Amino acid sequence: MSEGDSIGESVHGKPSVVYRFFSRLGQIYQSWLDKSTPYTAVRWIVTFGLTFIYMIRVYLLQGWYIVTYALGIYHLNLFIAFLSPKVDPSLMEDSDDGPSLPTRQNEEFRPFIRRLPEFKFWHSATKGILVAMACTFFETFNVPVFWPILVMYFIMLFCITMKRQIKHMIKYRYIPFTHGKRKYKGKEDVGKTFAS
Repeated sequence: MSEGDSIGESVHGKPSVVYRFFSRLGQIYQSWLDKSTPYTAVRWIVTFGLTFIYMIRVYLLQGWYIVTYALGIYHLNLFIAFLSPKVDPSLMEDSDDGPSLPTRQNEEFRPFIRRLPEFKFWHSATKGILVAMACTFFETFNVPVFWPILVMYFIMLFCITMKRQIKHMIKYRYIPFTHGKRKYKGKEDVGKTFAS
């Protein structure tokens, strides 16, 4: 390979201005993501606020129903991945080597590990809303459809998918929300001390 053939490098072997700009932009974006990690409630409030703004925009424009339908299906897929365990118990049923979810109350505590962690769920959902919002600025994405049919399809899809997910949870006895390890208390101190 000759000089300047690698991606992002100029003829003189140094990174190009465009590459450095987008690299720095990516670092700033990642820094903001890292800073927002501990603020779960605030992140979700902002996401629900963006969803509300998007819905108001679609209502006022009276269009972009296909984009909204696609956004709903995308969010449904994210939600199902959020509710699903990282290791599917149905695949682990045949083999006994490896971790499994506890089936009895006295078994060792194992926290529920999601296929899609909460932060990635939030990040993907927010990006989806922003992409859908950007699509509403282009008339190309405003495909004329009879929106009540899309609402009916989405409700049917949601019910069928959630029914299947709930049956899966019942069959393999897992709850997708873990509140932490149970804490046991020792005997109460009655206040009497023994003198030796």
